[in-house]
Amino acid sequence: MYAFDFHRPSTLRQANSLVGKVADNKLLAGGQTLLPTMKQRLASPAAVIDLSGVPELVGIEQKGRNLVIGAMTTHAEVANSALLKGALPGLAALAGGIGDPHVRNRGTIGGSIANNDPAADYPGGLLALGATVVTNQRKISAADFFTGMFSTALDEGEIITKVVVPAGAKFAYAKFRNPASRYAMVGVAVAKKGAKVVVAVTGAGSDGVFRWADAEAALTKRFNAKALDGVKTPAAKGLNSDIHASAEYRSHLIGVMTKRAVTTASGK
Repeated sequence: MYAFDFHRPSTLRQANSLVGKVADNKLLAGGQTLLPTMKQRLASPAAVIDLSGVPELVGIEQKGRNLVIGAMTTHAEVANSALLKGALPGLAALAGGIGDPHVRNRGTIGGSIANNDPAADYPGGLLALGATVVTNQRKISAADFFTGMFSTALDEGEIITKVVVPAGAKFAYAKFRNPASRYAMVGVAVAKKGAKVVVAVTGAGSDGVFRWADAEAALTKRFNAKALDGVKTPAAKGLNSDIHASAEYRSHLIGVMTKRAVTTASGK
């Protein structure tokens, strides 16, 4: 590690001030990505602003028809939340499948989505659920927030403060995990609310999370795994191919994981 300035604000107001005043800074949430990249000199900010001391950024509550999750809420807290297990169990299950106990107890929902790793789990879930990312400056729909591999709509100086997730959807997430990293080689989130069905795929796209329109059309007609028989994602359509899985294999996995998610979401 190298020398850098370290700041630990105790309020969101202090964090906002530091972000605007401190040059060349990086925000520290759970540190699961930032700290390793700093150790390897892949990132070398002059200052780190640790958000772990800001109580306004932690917690899970229900406001009307929405579930509100503070940006610094850990994956373990999301996974173990009695409120989420009752109102949206699929999201709690998604968080419970992230990494290992160490990662779940340190990593945060805000840090994960700000990093937008193409194999992360939350982007698919939040995109399928039609969530809204709230920052210190504005509200951004999940559809507009995730803009590409490791890329988001966040501007310089923006701090994610919370994630607002509509309740009431039938929702499930299924992933085929890498046995070493436990990242999704393919993960599929399926949400049905009223007549609307959204299918979001992570881990497979060369440009990050994406929606699978053909599956959505089939499931809108009949929300059943059998409705997906014969519906495929072409391997040549921007799918990753690497040492872990070919594009053809990922194409196959998308279909399998989508059927599993639909079966779980429909309670069958």
